[in-house]
Amino acid sequence: MLTSIAYIFLLGLLLGSIFNKLKLPSLLGMLITGMILSPYALNLLDDKILNISPELRQLALVIILTRAGLSLDLGDLKKVGRPAVLMCFVPACFEMLGIILLAPPLLHVTILEAAIMGAVVAAVSPAVIVPRMIKLMEEGYGTKNSIPSLILAGASVDDVFVIVVFTALTGLAQGKTVDVYSFLRIPISILVGIIVGIVLGYILYRFFRQFHLRDSAKVIILLGMSFLLIELEKRIGSFIPISGLIAIMSMAATIYKKYEVLAKRLSDKFNRLWVAAEILLFVLVGATVNLQYALAAGLVSLVVIFGALLVRMVGVYCCLIKTKLPIKERVFCMIAYTPKATVQAAIGAIPLSMGLACGDKVLTVAVLSIIFTAPLGAFIIDRNYRRLLERSNNEEEIS
Repeated sequence: MLTSIAYIFLLGLLLGSIFNKLKLPSLLGMLITGMILSPYALNLLDDKILNISPELRQLALVIILTRAGLSLDLGDLKKVGRPAVLMCFVPACFEMLGIILLAPPLLHVTILEAAIMGAVVAAVSPAVIVPRMIKLMEEGYGTKNSIPSLILAGASVDDVFVIVVFTALTGLAQGKTVDVYSFLRIPISILVGIIVGIVLGYILYRFFRQFHLRDSAKVIILLGMSFLLIELEKRIGSFIPISGLIAIMSMAATIYKKYEVLAKRLSDKFNRLWVAAEILLFVLVGATVNLQYALAAGLVSLVVIFGALLVRMVGVYCCLIKTKLPIKERVFCMIAYTPKATVQAAIGAIPLSMGLACGDKVLTVAVLSIIFTAPLGAFIIDRNYRRLLERSNNEEEIS
């Protein structure tokens, strides 16, 4: 297993650096590393690593979401108001509708199967979006209108919404009934997650004020609490809906609100952790990609994916109607809400494992959405944010 970890870090870092030198997103090199090392190519990864891959990917996601919360100003979200709420579910609904309209005639699936496919594809990737929004906040781009905060919060809740819808639809495909409570779980899990996160964040703020600890110890405490929140979701989620990821962000954001100086120091620590976690995450995501499925999919699946993305962009634009955002910043929001990766890697194969007739096609579309939208979305964001977003006047110019 240690040899596999060495391959992941060394090759992932190497290819990531090469792609970065080529002015392409480093995550593309990491994804390709995973594809090369995967069981579908050179098969150089130990089965033990592959068996715990979901947990390792979740570990990386926890690190970046905690980092995001430590930079998230709740006052900014309050200032954004209505669009922040709409961005949590409207774009995903539009994209699912796009898949439902395009997939049946092009991929020859039923409407229910297309809806399941749409639920898999509709989630955006916090792992791609969050680091970039944090970078924008640090450089002062888009902060005047709270755009990075808007996208940060929306992307996190978007995933919760889509996963709950996916669970309901796959249950329906297996002959189970879906009641109103299945969909009420979405706002309940978000609300409970926010409340639990705020309470825990306040307790930690008081604890850190009372007891002197090194920042490294505080990082360990935050990580430990984050892992417990994920476990809490698994233990009580069936009877008390709670989103562990939302709770993690709320906990960190509360610390930022109450103790900003400490939050900035801890944020820097988590930023260093992300250097390794990013490699681990995207290499393992790449390792889930079956190249045979991708190569056999053809152009039709890509038409469905990018057609649905255009519909999603319309959904983002609708969320921003009657706001004061200039057209360039609205375009940026539409672009920033396109990358896919983590959720698709996590749930893309579930319909196939359930024995659903659409399983192969859902997995193929999930794989292609990762291969094309993650690097493409990251590339477009990185190359255009300076041109599309206004920079706050009080930020110093960074060379």
